[in-house]
Parts: sequence; C-alpha cells; structure tokens
Amino acid sequence: MSSQVIERSFLHRLLASVTTVALLSSLASCTSPQSQSNNSAVASSNTGANSAEAKTLVLRVGFISSESKLPIGPEGWALQKGTLTPALKSLGVTEVKFIPFVGGPALNEALVSGQLDMGLYGDTPALVGKAAGLSTRLINQTRVGQNAWLITNKNGVSSVAQLNGTKVGVAKGTYPHRYLMGLLEKEGLSKDVKVVQIPSADAKPALERGDISAYPFAMGAGPTLVSQGFPAIDQAKDHQGLVGTGVSVVTENFLSQHPELPQTWNQMRKAALQEIKAKPEEFYQFAAQASGNLPLPIVKESYPLDLYPTEPFTPEGLKLLNSTKQFLAEQKLLKSDFHIKDWQIPNP
Repeated sequence: MSSQVIERSFLHRLLASVTTVALLSSLASCTSPQSQSNNSAVASSNTGANSAEAKTLVLRVGFISSESKLPIGPEGWALQKGTLTPALKSLGVTEVKFIPFVGGPALNEALVSGQLDMGLYGDTPALVGKAAGLSTRLINQTRVGQNAWLITNKNGVSSVAQLNGTKVGVAKGTYPHRYLMGLLEKEGLSKDVKVVQIPSADAKPALERGDISAYPFAMGAGPTLVSQGFPAIDQAKDHQGLVGTGVSVVTENFLSQHPELPQTWNQMRKAALQEIKAKPEEFYQFAAQASGNLPLPIVKESYPLDLYPTEPFTPEGLKLLNSTKQFLAEQKLLKSDFHIKDWQIPNP
C-alpha cells in the first residue's frame, strides 16, 4: 500500500473523529486530554480575582508543547511579564490559562468539545480542523517560516534519496508532517517510502533502534538532536513553500460573545513583540527557561526573532498558508474546501 493511501486513510479517520461533535461535547465537563499528565503544566495569569468576586472570565488557550509550560513567543512573554491579563481587561478577562497539548489533533478535539476558547498551533492541523467543520476564526499568524529538521540515525542513511524503500516516522497532523509529505513528493519518493505514525516523544528511541530511517523534528528538538551527533539530511527552510506557519484561532462561540477579542489580542501581541525585539537576549533567556532549559544556541536557532511577524497577517505568511492548504487539498487530506480570506478576521 502506498504511503499516500496510508496518509489519506489515517487522516480521513482523524477527520471523522474531529467532526463527531456530539461525542466530544460529552467531554466538555471532563478534564482536558492533557490534564492527567499535565495538570502541573497549566500556566495561568490572573489579576488577583478571588472567590468573593461573582464575575470571572477565564480565557482558555491551548498550545503545542512537549516540555514548555508557556508558548515561546509574545503570548508567553506577556504572561510572564504580567501584562497579558491587564491587556485583556476591557474584555472582562480575569484569568488566562495556557494549556499544553502534544499535537494539533488533540488540540482540535479540545476546541470542538468546548474545553478551549483559543488555540495556538501549526497551520496544518488548523487547516485540517477547519475543513472538517471546526467552528474557528483565524486571528493571526503567530510564526512565519517554522523550520523542520529531517533527522536520521548516527549510522543511518546520508541523503533523502537513500530513504527509498525505507520506513520514516512522523507525528501525523503536524506541520513537520506536511513538510515530510511535500519533500517526498518533490523527490519522487511518495510511493517508495512507508510513512508511519510515531509520537515525537518516541521518535529518538525509534531512530536509535533502527525502527525507522528518519524523522522530521520541529523547532527545539531538531537542533538538540543535531547537537548530540544525529545527522540532519534535510531542512524545511531549504525548500520554498515547505516551511510552516503558526496560527491563532478562536472559537466562533467565544468570538460571538467577545467580538473585540481579535483586535485586543493582536494589540497585546504587537506590544509584546516590540519589547522582545528591544530586549532580544532577555527573550532568549525566557525562551530557554520556557522550553525546559535548552541551551541558548539551540534556542536562538529554533526561535529567531524574524520568525514572529509584527502584523497579524503578511503577504509571505498568507502565501505559505494558502500553499499548505492547496497541498493538503491536492492530497485529498481536507474534508471540505474553504477560502482563507473567509476564515481570517480582517485587520481593522
């Protein structure tokens, strides 16, 4: 069976699960998909509201992380600096909770079930979720140009061409997944490489055992493995259109109650970015701590300042987002079609 058939079958099953709203809605009163293992990793910022206050509005924001308690970017920076919740005070927000998820599909399910109000994650799972009927609107692009590193074992293959006839792992539904599939298609290997689902946390042991020949790692993990002697035979940044973008989405339900959120959120984000770019070394110290104490060189390679656009949408970012959507549609990995311009909330 070809890797494309395997991919389509997997994601079609994924999409079916995402759109089973009635089933997922029953989870809304339960803990989040990550809560059993990540209760201690929920970061919050509040204004000191106490139990005596009748009115509270907790903004629940999911983000992708295997180690970090905060998003590595202006959103996490603003929370750490104590400016996030005050910036949202006009909305009535009394607390902001950042909730980590190991992947986009799990975050999509939490959005569907009403466990989250917003999500910060990669473009691929956000597009897949929207095409599956997930009721979100696009607030901004948090990152433009997310790199991915295709890592092999220390004694493994030394080129992309040598992947022919081998097995490659990936965390499906992520932006490195889109990069991998685009790379294999570009190299004419789509039908000659078996792509298998492996969570990112299990990827390094799988490489060391020889279970897989390669794995595309996201920011943080990729440069870390390279520093440990694992070869990177390819990077997304070396291919036009294969780098990822990050997005912020809000549920239509929350937006209907707080229509001013996008503008207020983007103003907060822009102010935080101005601080970050004025204090780059302080930002990298924050990013190192937030990412589980990664060494500064790895943090700087993973999260360059030009990764974060100042404006909610840029021509380059929208071009990449549309390119990713077109690729997913061509691979028949989107359940329905839609226009990005109809999804995004225009700048005021």
